Amino acid sequence: MTILKEKLEEKLKEALKAVLPIIGIVMVLCFTAAPITASILLCFLLGAVLLIVGMMFFTLGAELAMTPMGERLGVSMTKSKNIWLIAGLSFILGFIITISEPDLQVLAEQVPSVPNMTLIVAVAVGVGIFLVIALLRMLFGIPLPHLLVFFYLLVFGLVFLVPDSFKAVAFDSGGVTTGPMTVPFIMALGVGVSSIRNDSHAADDSFGLVALCSIGPILAVLVLALIYNPQNNVYEAAAIPEITDSVQLLRLFVDELPKYMKEIAIALLPIAVFFAVFQAVSLKMSKRALAKIAVGLVYTYIGLVLFLTGANVGFMPAGTYLGQVLAQASYRWVLIPIGALMGYFIVKAEPAVYVLNHQVEEITDGNISAGAMGISLSMGVAASVALSMLRVLFRIPVLYFLIPGYVIALGLSFVVPRIFTAIAFDSGGVASGPMTATFLLPLAQGACLAVGGDLETDAFGVVAMVAMTPLITIQIMGLIYQLKQKRTRLTGAEYAYQQLEEDAIIDL
Repeated sequence: MTILKEKLEEKLKEALKAVLPIIGIVMVLCFTAAPITASILLCFLLGAVLLIVGMMFFTLGAELAMTPMGERLGVSMTKSKNIWLIAGLSFILGFIITISEPDLQVLAEQVPSVPNMTLIVAVAVGVGIFLVIALLRMLFGIPLPHLLVFFYLLVFGLVFLVPDSFKAVAFDSGGVTTGPMTVPFIMALGVGVSSIRNDSHAADDSFGLVALCSIGPILAVLVLALIYNPQNNVYEAAAIPEITDSVQLLRLFVDELPKYMKEIAIALLPIAVFFAVFQAVSLKMSKRALAKIAVGLVYTYIGLVLFLTGANVGFMPAGTYLGQVLAQASYRWVLIPIGALMGYFIVKAEPAVYVLNHQVEEITDGNISAGAMGISLSMGVAASVALSMLRVLFRIPVLYFLIPGYVIALGLSFVVPRIFTAIAFDSGGVASGPMTATFLLPLAQGACLAVGGDLETDAFGVVAMVAMTPLITIQIMGLIYQLKQKRTRLTGAEYAYQQLEEDAIIDL
C-alpha cells in the first residue's frame, strides 16, 4: 500500500508539472489579451482538475498493465517463429487496438460524407496491415527509412487525387488514431518482439511500429475519399457552453461522463479478451502478475475516462473561444507566438508522450534521456503550432508545409543513427494525441471562424503539423548526438596518443 501511495504521488507530481503551465498561460490570457466568459473559465478549470487526476491514473495504469501486456504478447507471438501466424495475429491485434482507440470516434465524426463504421473499419484495417509490415520489418531487420520513403511517396501521390476538403483531415487521421490506447501497447509490443533478436540493432528496431502504423489511417482515409468523392462536408467547431450556476457546471461534466465510461470500456474490452486468450493458451502467468495487470487496467480505465471528459468538456470550448477572441483583436499576429508557447507546454500533457519518453530512456540505457526527448518534442510542437496559426491567419494550404517538412524528415533519416529515425517517426504519432485534438485544433477552428476562413481547408491540419515537426527536431537531436560521439572518440584517441611514451610513438 505504501509503494502504491508513493507511485500515485510520483504520477501526480508529473501530471501537475505537465498541466500547470497550460493552466497558467490560459489564466494570463484570460485576464489580459483574451477575456473569456466566467462559464468557459470555470469549465476549463474543472476540466484541468479532471485532466490532472486522469493523467495520474493513466500513467500508472500504463506502467502496471499496458506495457507488460504488450511486451509479453510480443514475446509470445514471435516465439512460434511461424511467419503466417505472426502476421495473422499482428493484423488482428492492430485491428482490435485501433477499433479500441477513443480518438478514432472523433475522427469519424469529422468526416460526415463517409459512414462512421465504414471509416472506423477502413482505418482499423489500415493499421492492422501496417502493424504486420512493421513487425515483419523488425524480424527481418529491414531499414526503416526505405519503407518510410516508399509509403510516403504513395501517400503524397494519392493526396493530389482527392478533394481539397479531405487532404488535411487525412493527415490529421494519422496522428489522431495513434492515441493513448494504441501507443503504449504497440510500443511495448515492439520491445517484446525485438527481445528475441540477438543482433546489435535489435534495440534500435524496437522503435518504428507507431511510425508505420501512423501511415495506415492516412492511406485509408485517402482511399475512402477516392471511393466516396465527398462534397459539401459540414464541419462544426466545438460548442461554447453557457452556465449560470455551479450545479449546471457539475451537470455539464456529469452528463458527459457516461459517454466516456462506455467508450473506454468498449476500448479496453477487446484488448483484455485478446490477452486473456493468450494467457490461457500460451503465457501461463502467475496469479500475482495477473492481479497486477488487472489493477493496472482499472487505473487505465479510470484515468482515460477522467482525462477525456476533462479535455473534451473543459478544454475544447476554451480553445475555440480563445482562438476567436485573439483572431478578432487588432494584434491578431499574437496568435503565432501564443500558439508556439502553448504547443511547447501542451505536448507534455499528452498521456502517450510520458510512455514514449520513459521507454526511450529505458531502452537506450539513459543515452537518450527522457528530458532531452521532452525538450525536442516541445520545440517541434511549438514550431508546428506557430506555423499552424500562421497558416490559419493567411489561409495557406497545408501541403505547402507538409511536403517540404516530410522531404526534410525523410532526407535526415538517411544520415542520422537509425534509432533516432525510428524514435522521431514514432514521436510524431505520439505527440498528436487528445490534447492536440481537444485544445489546439479548437484554437485553430476558433481563429479560422473569426477571420472568415474555411474550417475544412484552413483549420484542419493542426494535428498533421504537430505530427510532422518532431520528425525533424528529434532527428536533429540525433545529428547533434552523433557529432558529440565523434568528438568524444577523437578527443579520447588524441589523449591516448599523447600518453604514449616516446619510443612507443617511434614504433608506431
